[in-house]
Amino acid sequence: MQHFFKTNQSEIINSLIIFGLFFIFQSITRLIIRRMANSKRKNKGRVKLIGRYVIVSFFMVFLLIEAFVLGLKIQELVVIFSSVFAILGITLFANWSILSNVTSGVIMFFSFPYKIGDKIKIHDKDLEIIAIIEDIRSFHIHLRKSNGDLVTYPNSLLLQKAVTLLEKDVVN
Repeated sequence: MQHFFKTNQSEIINSLIIFGLFFIFQSITRLIIRRMANSKRKNKGRVKLIGRYVIVSFFMVFLLIEAFVLGLKIQELVVIFSSVFAILGITLFANWSILSNVTSGVIMFFSFPYKIGDKIKIHDKDLEIIAIIEDIRSFHIHLRKSNGDLVTYPNSLLLQKAVTLLEKDVVN
């Protein structure tokens, strides 16, 4: 056991430093997201979801750095990543609408001017939806019409359509 630690001492120390940096970056990122969400009065559930997205992205980058620290060569990583990206590409192409809705959900978190409780009007070619925003989720937004009907509208479509704010903070 001591032989293992002696021969791999630099890799172990570098790995500990990398994982320490990961946890520091994770904490700072969560703090930034929380402060930004508090200043814009975002839903706590959405804050956690966006936090998870960002932390998983950071984790992937840190795993890549860790692979270099442990001595993986670029050729080996290319084979691994090309295989993973081929599988992901086929899967995501088959589920393109899911990926676009999740991406739209992240964009809406940072730049969507409306929040839960606002009454909005969506100007679609075929119909107009007038409703109160009840919840904003990863894939879709929940809208409550005046007759009590619940409408789920995809995030990607919401970013593509014109939206008018009718009343602010109706529920809150």
